[in-house]
Amino acid sequence: MLIYIYLSIIMILSGFIVFVSKRKHLLIMLLSLEFIVLSLYFNMFIYLSMMNYEYFFLMIFLTMSVCEGALGLAMLVSMIRSHGNDYIMTFSSLW
Repeated sequence: MLIYIYLSIIMILSGFIVFVSKRKHLLIMLLSLEFIVLSLYFNMFIYLSMMNYEYFFLMIFLTMSVCEGALGLAMLVSMIRSHGNDYIMTFSSLW
């Protein structure tokens, strides 16, 4: 079980590294956020299976993460339609 905990920590840290290093493209940022959510799901699954708890909370977490992903994709599509690309630096949110 200890190797699964180390694996989940490495997954979360690699997701954060990609999120910080690729901050110019919104699509890559959304993909790295989804990877972080999946690694958190994996971490919670390990914790709940070690403690012999029910997995009902994981279904609620997956539902919320799907809603978050759909909202992020809707924002990406609206920004691509209004600005033409997904570069963060090409538009100003102050106008």
